[in-house]
Amino acid sequence: MATLSPLLKQATPLVATRGEGVWLYDESGQPHLDFTAGIGVTSTGHCHPRVVAAAQEQVGQLIHGQYTTIMHQPLLKLTEKLSEVLPAGLDSVFFSNSGSEAAEAALRLARQATGRPNIVVFQGGFHGRTVAAASMTTSGTKFRAGFSPLMSGVMVAPFPNPSHYRHYGWDQEQATDFALDELDLLLQTQSNPADTAAFMVEPVLGEGGYVPGNERFFAGLRERADRHGILLIVDEVQTGFGRTGRFWGHEHFSPAGAKPLADIMMFAKGIASGFPISGIAASAELMAKAWPGSQGGTYGANAVACAAAVATLDVIADEGLVENSAARGEQLRAGLREVAATANESAGAQRIAEVRGLGLMVGNEFRDAHGAPDPATATAVQQEAARRGLLLLICGSWGEVARFIPALVVSESEVDQAVALWSESVGAVVGA
Repeated sequence: MATLSPLLKQATPLVATRGEGVWLYDESGQPHLDFTAGIGVTSTGHCHPRVVAAAQEQVGQLIHGQYTTIMHQPLLKLTEKLSEVLPAGLDSVFFSNSGSEAAEAALRLARQATGRPNIVVFQGGFHGRTVAAASMTTSGTKFRAGFSPLMSGVMVAPFPNPSHYRHYGWDQEQATDFALDELDLLLQTQSNPADTAAFMVEPVLGEGGYVPGNERFFAGLRERADRHGILLIVDEVQTGFGRTGRFWGHEHFSPAGAKPLADIMMFAKGIASGFPISGIAASAELMAKAWPGSQGGTYGANAVACAAAVATLDVIADEGLVENSAARGEQLRAGLREVAATANESAGAQRIAEVRGLGLMVGNEFRDAHGAPDPATATAVQQEAARRGLLLLICGSWGEVARFIPALVVSESEVDQAVALWSESVGAVVGA
């Protein structure tokens, strides 16, 4: 009898039998408030009736049609729907299955379009676990250790993450100065611009600790990309489809009327409420520079996943979920900051150093009494919350950040419930 690899087992296993909205129900029927959303995937909540109906109807018509061989209606409808929400100029799409595949597709396109070998990624970024994607991931060694050699041609520049420089007393402006100066130094000393195909960056570091970028940093990337003929790849896998309170995360950092930030944009996760589909978007001119037959995949743009994605986009628009993400995110951060203030006062130290994020993408960074990253306490509070019925995830390079990432349908009362459970859990572990 086959068993699950121990690599897949969770510290607090929950066998879910059904889900509804932001709730999961276990084998005994007990409810659990799910603020993980399948790592940001179930954007419209578990089993949204409109998504379920679309998938059920499609299963009875056509389950799969490989889209390099045939077209099908859900694919055509999804492409049309995406054209309504994609940033200006990104009018051509390629579909795959996962965020890692989207990262590799973006890399392949950038190298083929420019004829250049190197790519610059940013410290703390996560782009996937397959070999090329893991080679571009720097949020933690667990994603890239033990199967070297990795892909060559990857250079790493700093991300303006103030938490990494807190002991120097730096704020975001100083961290941004450092990041841009170090990028210039990298282009001068490690990767000649003529050898640099692209920059790849997340608007908000995901696995790296839920750290937002800022407008000046992204303007600096855009300016350098334009000056040197380098492509800018924006990884919206976790930040897209309303997660940050804007439809795309990078919209927070792109001034109105400015040139579109991304040359290539990656998407996945929240597009289909749990069905596997991902992709990249670029201009038709840029996409045409891909070598014929170089991109593809058996299951990309699966008909059922496409139908679910169309329904998801309709629900996001019709139910105002981007606006709800912004409003509930403000409520959530305010509540968590109150909990942090109480816990820090009780502990006599900044045990929760920061509550940060955008929209419904919120992290709580734990530090010990000496100011060092504190993964043990972050995990202890997360596990205590799970015992009380609140499901959360851990991120950050040291595992020091507990993250809240509920479905975009979360209500005001459900946010209040989550904050109350979190307060109890922090009090039980840190003291209140």
